[in-house]
Amino acid sequence: MSAVLNDTVTWLQQSGHGDLLKGILHGIEKEGLRVDANGQLAQTDHPAALGSTLTHGSITTDYSEALLEFITPTFERSEDALGFLADLHRFTFSQLGEEELWCASMPCYLPDEDVIPIARYGSSNIGQMKYIYRVGLEHRYGKAMQAIAGIHYNFSVPESLWSPYQQYCGDTGSLQDFRSASYFKLIRNFRRDSWLLLYLFGASPALSRSFLQDKDHQLQTLDDETLYLPYATSLRMSDLGYSNKAQASLNICFNQLDTYAATLQEAIQTPYADYQKLGVKVDDQYRQLNDNVLQIENEYYSDIRPKRVTESGEKPVQALQARGVQYIEVRNTDINPFLPLGIDQQQADFMDLFLLSCLLRSDIELTDEECQLIMENHDKVVTRGREPGLTLHNLQGEYLLTDWAEHILQRCDAIAQLLDQGDKNGRYATAIAAQRDRIADPQLTPSARILATLQQENLSYDALILRESRRHRETLLATPLTAETAASLHEQAKVSLAQQREIEAADTVDFDAFLADYMAQQ
Repeated sequence: MSAVLNDTVTWLQQSGHGDLLKGILHGIEKEGLRVDANGQLAQTDHPAALGSTLTHGSITTDYSEALLEFITPTFERSEDALGFLADLHRFTFSQLGEEELWCASMPCYLPDEDVIPIARYGSSNIGQMKYIYRVGLEHRYGKAMQAIAGIHYNFSVPESLWSPYQQYCGDTGSLQDFRSASYFKLIRNFRRDSWLLLYLFGASPALSRSFLQDKDHQLQTLDDETLYLPYATSLRMSDLGYSNKAQASLNICFNQLDTYAATLQEAIQTPYADYQKLGVKVDDQYRQLNDNVLQIENEYYSDIRPKRVTESGEKPVQALQARGVQYIEVRNTDINPFLPLGIDQQQADFMDLFLLSCLLRSDIELTDEECQLIMENHDKVVTRGREPGLTLHNLQGEYLLTDWAEHILQRCDAIAQLLDQGDKNGRYATAIAAQRDRIADPQLTPSARILATLQQENLSYDALILRESRRHRETLLATPLTAETAASLHEQAKVSLAQQREIEAADTVDFDAFLADYMAQQ
């Protein structure tokens, strides 16, 4: 364990500030495709009974009209976030009729990209912009990308900890700057070690053959309908998922907030030749919002992001620059098809430990050389993570994946002891023990379990995921919503529809003028 982490944990224990860590705030965002009773991508509109996708705070859509997204509020206890997520599933099931929620990250059978409906958000200017942004994604990346689903884990340190932690670190600048710098330290250390999360929780080693259509690939054939790699952990996070040559050329700097904002802003403002060839508005129809490397900053796909809640009309980077980082969003989490919610309490507990270990460690900036090694490690683990004897590299040299993983878990041990004080069940120590078992026996990982089930039960990818989707629906509906929760969610849906109508009625300029003004502000 690093000396810095050891000293910081000792300080937290001796100062009594360790209890403040129990005030960590958690939020979960989870996507899920709507499919029909036969496991085919739903062609229906977003159910009106679920509310407006433009204004509802907890139930919306992401890229595709069929790709639901559930968003929990923030909770001090991760179990409360998971409970709220479960209620969102139950409420949604009550409005879906015979449709199911696909319980995996990689999509169901897609006969052709044309069957994937792009999400729509109404006739308002902001609703049209959200739609055209997704049209741009179609032209840039293909529509199949818009059917991939994942889980985002939002994490923030209690505000009450920042001032004593700043004093402990001997920082004399503003608290806002210290907080932002600390979150960027977390992000850099996360990027160094995030391959471990892909190994432990990656759950997309196989996919429907239809996803790739006629594209070249290096996958192997499991059956007539299923492709896979024998040691893969997360094909969703490989170059089959969110990757393209334009974004590969970006050099987004995570060393400081200022450099992060500047390099991201440059990408938003820099034209890209291939996108210029597409055109922005052709035959009076928009193909994309602009022809820059990124249409808007959300297009940049990173496995972790610094975040702050925005005010009306404010862009995410502007919010970060004005008021600093508020929380971080972890984006590399696959949906585990064997879990009703795709994630469970033990995984959330380990995520907390892992993220705290990234925050409380040494503050070392990333070099270009290290960034290259990070990308190489990532690529190895997503496609070969369970391969016996696999080695990874950092600036100090080459290490067995298993040895490096144990080093990371030892860092988490000290934090688990701190969080488990007063808890006779030792839930955080138990969470680490479960991950040690997965390091010792790769067959315990979700990715290995998926492949074993496919092979042993002679199932296609689509057949397995549809079966598990139905099973999870039954499991979740076995515990009905309380009358109070059901009434609250019905009311939120009703209010959100009214809010959308108000926004649409309030527009005073045409869309061309609205978009030009928006892009000028960028």
